[in-house]
Order: sequence, then C-alpha cells, then structure tokens
Amino acid sequence: MGEFGTLGRLLMLLGLAMFAIGALLACFGRVPWLGRMPGDFVYQGRNWKLIVPLGTSLAISLLLTFLMWLFRRR
Repeated sequence: MGEFGTLGRLLMLLGLAMFAIGALLACFGRVPWLGRMPGDFVYQGRNWKLIVPLGTSLAISLLLTFLMWLFRRR
C-alpha cells in the first residue's frame, strides 16, 4: 500500500471519529465542563461576548497528545 493508501485510512479514521463525537453531542447535548474550565476567559459587553477557551484547548491538546503517544508506541 502506497502513501496515498495510508493517507486514505487516516482520513477515514478521522472522519469516523468526528462522526462519533458529533453523534454523541447530538444525542446528549452539550458537554457541561467544555468551555467552563479554569483558564477559559469570557469578556462580555452590552452587545457582544468574546470567549477565549485557553484551559479547554490545553486539556484537549494534552488528551490528544497522550492518545497519539499511545498509538505510536505499538
């Protein structure tokens, strides 16, 4: 299998993962802690709202890094 076969498998796996996450969110609504972690900043004005999810981004990044490390160990 060439490099495009590997890329194709990776894209299918990512697509399935995105579908599964989307299905879970559609069935169970929003995740209560997502966007409300320490380090997430919310600035609010009279007619606007700015959300900067630094803590959530860091937590997701660490989780994905750990998962990728586990899969690459094999």
